[in-house]
Amino acid sequence: MLLRILDRLEEVIIASLMGAATLITFVTVVHRFLVNIPILYPYLFWIDLSWSQELCIYMFIWMAKFGAAYGVRTGIHVGVDVLIKQLNDSWRKRVVLLGLFGGAVFTGIVGTMGAKFVFELMQTDQVSPDLELPSWIVYACIPLGSYLMCFRFLQVMWAYYWTGELPHHDAAHVDDIEVSPTAPISLGEA
Repeated sequence: MLLRILDRLEEVIIASLMGAATLITFVTVVHRFLVNIPILYPYLFWIDLSWSQELCIYMFIWMAKFGAAYGVRTGIHVGVDVLIKQLNDSWRKRVVLLGLFGGAVFTGIVGTMGAKFVFELMQTDQVSPDLELPSWIVYACIPLGSYLMCFRFLQVMWAYYWTGELPHHDAAHVDDIEVSPTAPISLGEA
């Protein structure tokens, strides 16, 4: 139950950040062009959107950190398995477990170092340039995203140890669309 809540929260955070950053960027670009129209200039000139670029950068960084953890959980994270597929089953399982454990250790170390950095940053008055957010809020994505990714590596490692299966993403699969395996693929009228 808690894992499903965490899974859903992770997806909502990623989608919300991506959607909000896209909307803010769209509004900023439209404002930039509309302010050049003489009739609208007096009304739009006073709207200051100079903070939008900085906010979008922070939102995409947060989205990328949580997106990496999502990628590990769903099997869409980058991985090179050309050599691993050449190994026999016994060695393959050991190497995959070692790789997953290495990923967990690495992200755990990055999370710990990030947490130390954020705690030290909390003791300062440092703020971001445009938004004037406390810098520790901006950098909090490092320990939060890294620890979540570490947890996902351990989760996948545990499941692989007991079942022998890794999560994988089928690029041909689209939710709510069924395709018959014998149906011809049409590329349109020639």
